[in-house]
Amino acid sequence: MKLWSGRFDKNTDKLVDELNASIGFDFRMYRQDISGSIAHSAMLAKQGIISDEDAVKIAEGLKAILADIEGGRLTFGNDVEDVHMAVEGELTRRIGDAGKRLHTARSRNDQVALDIRLYLKQEISEIRERVLELLETVLNLAERNTEVIMPAYTHLQRAQPTTFAHYMMAYANMLKRDVTRLEDCLLRMDESPLGSGALTATTYPIDREFVARELGFAAITQNSLDGVSDRDFAIELMSDLSVLMMHLSRFSEEIILWCSWEFKFIELDDAYSTGSSIMPQKKNPDIAELVRGKTGRVYGDLMTLLTVMKALPLAYNKDMQEDKEPVFDAIDTVKKCLPVFSAMLNTMRLNPENMRNAALRGFINATDCADYLTKKGLPFRDAYTIVGKLVNYCIEAGKTLETLELNEYRTMSEVFEADVYNAIALETCVASRNVPGGPAAESVQSQMKYIRRFLEERH
Repeated sequence: MKLWSGRFDKNTDKLVDELNASIGFDFRMYRQDISGSIAHSAMLAKQGIISDEDAVKIAEGLKAILADIEGGRLTFGNDVEDVHMAVEGELTRRIGDAGKRLHTARSRNDQVALDIRLYLKQEISEIRERVLELLETVLNLAERNTEVIMPAYTHLQRAQPTTFAHYMMAYANMLKRDVTRLEDCLLRMDESPLGSGALTATTYPIDREFVARELGFAAITQNSLDGVSDRDFAIELMSDLSVLMMHLSRFSEEIILWCSWEFKFIELDDAYSTGSSIMPQKKNPDIAELVRGKTGRVYGDLMTLLTVMKALPLAYNKDMQEDKEPVFDAIDTVKKCLPVFSAMLNTMRLNPENMRNAALRGFINATDCADYLTKKGLPFRDAYTIVGKLVNYCIEAGKTLETLELNEYRTMSEVFEADVYNAIALETCVASRNVPGGPAAESVQSQMKYIRRFLEERH
């Protein structure tokens, strides 16, 4: 018999039960459900709503259920509606009438809202730690490769010279923002909705702040209607995870390009690559490709919940049961991707020679050549035009700016002197960009110190 069956004269159809049941996916919140119930029963006893004796029985019974679940001695079939009914029903079976008093001054609506907040708080903390581990990996890569020169790109065309460390610090800053977004999400999520009841709180003299403190919340929700109908915190988390996966996907795209024969900037470790069933020469970057592909899955999870919530009137609606599967899937996906991505980066090998050779081609020092003329007194637009003609001449002659003779330079402008060769050297191009955020060694060192301090503050 269902715990809510008093109003009904007949059982629900089996197909309805199958559609209605959520035990298959919400059972993962059993710890949070049990913790919330123990805190709730302690509050009821403190307020004189139930006896101390009943509260002790409830707490002991719930702890025994938790031990049996985690010990594999207790499982629930699909005939049970959800984790909340499963735990309460088992408790009542074990301790009798005291178990029936547990739900006093509480609804499944605020119970569900409590459980998912408790669950997501824990998951955010775990994901945050994994992002910090990945950030540490990226920072270590940068610190080990500060002198490796490579081309930076716009429109996937070689643009200007930079260093591998500078490149890595771009992703480090993305991951730093991902960490702070998760932290901000956690702050807004850190409110207990228990006590909101079904939607208009309760007539019992409950102490919501006591329960919030017992469960480690910073505050309570301020409106009972909002307390049970709010899923902003889940949407915000999934949005944050989508941005995180977008960053991983962009990084994956770089890895996929860099390990191709066309680039050959890096080689992935065998443990983080796969082969082909027909082509024996292949070494495929499947981990990066899977992360790139799974990004769309997390986006889809976000869109699922946004669509579920977009037209719901206050307060709780059964549609909101559809919040858990997408948010759980997004969490599971991100938690699978982060550690393997970090390990893939940590074990990959760089090919600095190929990076430098690529930087020597494509005229990526053309801007520096124009800057050279500007510093000699020419207006930048005139300098830009002169260097553009030089590049065109080089292409036709099969030369580079480095291999042009000085007299060839001077046919375009008498301003050119022998010091132009030092001005367009890759090392000079990088070192000259010594502004905050730039690729010069001093600037990159400052960037790395900033991220290192960020990590130390969180460890």
